Amino acid sequence: MSTAESDRNRVRPAVKAIIIRDGQVLATVNDDVDGDWYLLPGGGMEFGESMHEALQRECLEEIGCPVEIGEIVMLRDYIGARHEFAATDSDFQQLEIYFECRLPDGVEPDVGMVGDESQTGAIWLDLANLPGRLYPKALQTWLLADPATRPRYLGAVN
Repeated sequence: MSTAESDRNRVRPAVKAIIIRDGQVLATVNDDVDGDWYLLPGGGMEFGESMHEALQRECLEEIGCPVEIGEIVMLRDYIGARHEFAATDSDFQQLEIYFECRLPDGVEPDVGMVGDESQTGAIWLDLANLPGRLYPKALQTWLLADPATRPRYLGAVN
């Protein structure tokens, strides 16, 4: 059974990096038939990995560099059957744990990195002009909110 098949019909834990610098957030660029869309770096944990180990591995795979991992700042449930991607994700559920991260001094992401099959690179997105296809969509409001009032748990949102 492939990893993708084994992730179906169970809750998959995933870790994500929120890397903000100079009014921009680092994201992966992905492509589908509708054009570019964006995610924060990170992904599913493998059996036997800690959250930090998984996040380091995912960042190396998706942005080509290590990160300094801070605190957990947000949690989200992704329940595929409840979202716009239900046609392809109806049997997929993921608990996403978002960490505040930073790049080590002197380290830059590899913007040409191709980590996942739909990924075409990485990009710094201007917080003042976030694209409509940044997922989860609730992330846009969260990123622009006062850090003191940001919720820790977003719920089952897209």
